[in-house]
Amino acid sequence: MSFKPFSSLGRGVKALWRGLDATRRFVLNLIFLVILIAFVWALFGGGLKPLAPKTALVLDLKGELVEARAGSVRDSVVAGLSGNGRRLVRLPDVLKALDGAAKDSNVSEVLVLLDELDGGGLASVREIGAGIERVKAAGKRVVVWGGNFDQKRYLIAAHASEIYLHPMGMVLIEGFGRHRNYYRDALDKVGVTVNLMKVGTYKSFAEPFIGNGPSPAAQEADAFLYNGLWTAYTDEVEKARKLPAGSIAKGIDELPQRLQAANGNAARVALDWKLIDGVKTRDEVRDMFIKRGAYDDRIKSFRQVSFGDYVARHPEKPFGDAVAVVVAAGDITEGTGGPGMVGGISTANLIRSVREDSSVKAVVLRVNSPGGSAYGSELIRRELELTRAAGKPVVVSMGDVAASGGYWISMAADEVIADPSTVTGSIGVFAILPTADKVVDKLGIHTAGVTTTWLADAYNPLRPLDPRFGQLIQSAINHVYDEFTTKAALARKTTPAKIDEVGQGRVWTGTQAKERGLVDRLGSYGDALRSAAKRAKLGDDFRVTYAEQPTTLAERVLERMGLSDAQILNVQVKLGLLPVDLGAAALGGNATAGIARDLGWLSAVADRKQPFAAVTHCLCGVP
Repeated sequence: MSFKPFSSLGRGVKALWRGLDATRRFVLNLIFLVILIAFVWALFGGGLKPLAPKTALVLDLKGELVEARAGSVRDSVVAGLSGNGRRLVRLPDVLKALDGAAKDSNVSEVLVLLDELDGGGLASVREIGAGIERVKAAGKRVVVWGGNFDQKRYLIAAHASEIYLHPMGMVLIEGFGRHRNYYRDALDKVGVTVNLMKVGTYKSFAEPFIGNGPSPAAQEADAFLYNGLWTAYTDEVEKARKLPAGSIAKGIDELPQRLQAANGNAARVALDWKLIDGVKTRDEVRDMFIKRGAYDDRIKSFRQVSFGDYVARHPEKPFGDAVAVVVAAGDITEGTGGPGMVGGISTANLIRSVREDSSVKAVVLRVNSPGGSAYGSELIRRELELTRAAGKPVVVSMGDVAASGGYWISMAADEVIADPSTVTGSIGVFAILPTADKVVDKLGIHTAGVTTTWLADAYNPLRPLDPRFGQLIQSAINHVYDEFTTKAALARKTTPAKIDEVGQGRVWTGTQAKERGLVDRLGSYGDALRSAAKRAKLGDDFRVTYAEQPTTLAERVLERMGLSDAQILNVQVKLGLLPVDLGAAALGGNATAGIARDLGWLSAVADRKQPFAAVTHCLCGVP
C-alpha cells in the first residue's frame, strides 16, 4: 500500500479544524449560558433576601447628580466618568429610594451622606429635599452627615430630622450671583471683531464678546432673577430648620465676627447658628445608628441596605400601560447629541419611538437645558406636537434650567410644570459672526478672489462683514423671533405682543414665570408624572419607562446585574467591548474653565458649516 503524504496531511488538517470548531462552539455556548443564567438571575431578583426589621437605608450619594441617563451606557460613562471613577447619581433613583423607604415597614430610618455629591441645580436638590420630607411624614427619621456642606448640599440637609457635621467641617452658604469675563478690549487688541445680530433687549449671551461689562438691562434682569432665587432658598432653609426669618442673611453678615469669636472653628459657628444639630465624626454616627437600630454581626455594624441595592429591589414594572419620560438635558444641537447634549434629531427620534409604542399612553418631557440651536429645538417641539395630535398627552417637567431653546421645546405640551427655582424664559434669538480682518491686516495677509455673486463668499472671517449679509441675517433672526413668540403665544393662549413683553431674552425663576403666564403651575417631577398618568386615565399604579438610546445586549445584561456605570465600563473594557483608552477620552483636556470655554465657543461659531445659525441660548448656568 503506497504512502500518500498529502492525503494524510489533509486528513490531519480536517481533524484539527473539526476540533477547533467544536472547541469554539463549546466556548461560545458556555459564555452564552453564563450570560443567560446571569440575566435570568438578575431578572427574577437574583435571590435577594427580604430586608429584616430595623434596617437603615444608607444613601451614600457619590457622583454627579443627573436627571437620568440620556443615551447608551457608553455615552453616560463617557459623560460622567471622572478621575476617581465616580459614577452618575440619577435623580429618579434617589427619589425612588426615598419613596420606597417611606412605605417600607422594614426600613426604620435613613442615613444620607452628601460629601461626594456633585452637580445638580436648585430644582434637583429641592426634589431630594421634598423626598426626605415624605420619609419624615411617614414617621421615620432621616439623618444627614457630612464633612462639609456647600450651598446645594445644605439645601438637601436642611430637610433632615437631624444634621451632623464633622468637627473639622463647615457649612458654606454664600448666596447667588456671578461675575462674567468680558473680552471686548482683548479682542480689539488682537484684531477680532464680533458682529452680533439679536432680538431681545435682555438677550445677554453674547455681551462678553461685544462689551467690557454687562449692559444695564442684563444687570436688571440678573438682579431680579438672583434675588428671587435667594429669597426662595433662604425661606426654604429657615422653614425647614425652624429658624427666624432673616437668620441666614444675618448670619452671613456677622460671619467674620462669629468665626473670630469661635477661634476659627467653623463647625462651632454652624452649631451656634443652628444650622446643624451636632458635631460628630463618621464613627460616632455609626455608633449612634448601632444603638438606635439593630446590630449586624456579619458586617460588624448597624443593619443596613445600600442605595444601589435598595434601588435594585424596586425595579420598574416591565409590562403594562406606561408614562414614557424623555430627558432633554444639556445644550441643544441640530443632529445627534453626544453625552451632555440634546440632539435635535436623536431626541426627536426618541419622542417618535414612544409615540409609536402602543404601551405608552402619555409622555413627560423632563427639560434641563439652557437652549442652543433654534432648528434643533423646533425638531423636538414638532415631534411633541405630533404626539399630542396622536392622542397621547404631553406634560413638560422643568428642572434646573429650561430657558431659550429649553423653553422652545416646552411649547407643545398639555401642561408645563416648573419648580419654583427653575430658570426659564429667555425668549430671544441671536447670531454671532466673528471676523478677524484686523488680525490679517497686522500680519500682512491679504485675501482676494472671484465670485459669481456677492453672496458666494459674503461671510469670510478674514474679511470685514458685508453689510448686506448682516442685514440678511438680522432679517432671518427677526423671523425666528417672530416664530418663537407666535408659537409661545399659541401655547400659552395669549398674543405675540404679550409674549414679547415677558420675552426679549429675559430669564425668570419658575415662580416669576408662573406669575407671567409662561408656565401652568409650580410643582415637582412627581407631579408631572401623576398629571400625565391622570390625563391618560391610567390610575394611580402606573408604569414609568425612560426613553433611551438603544443599548447592546452586553450593556443590558450588565445593567440587570445591578452594576454601576463605572463598573460596566470596567467590565466592558476587560471583555474588549470598549477601547482601553476610553477613560482618557472621558476626562477631556485640561482647558481652563471660563475663558477657554467662552473663546472656544466663539471659535466654534466661526467654524460652522452654515453661514450662520439662529441660536436660542441663555448664558444661565445652574446657580
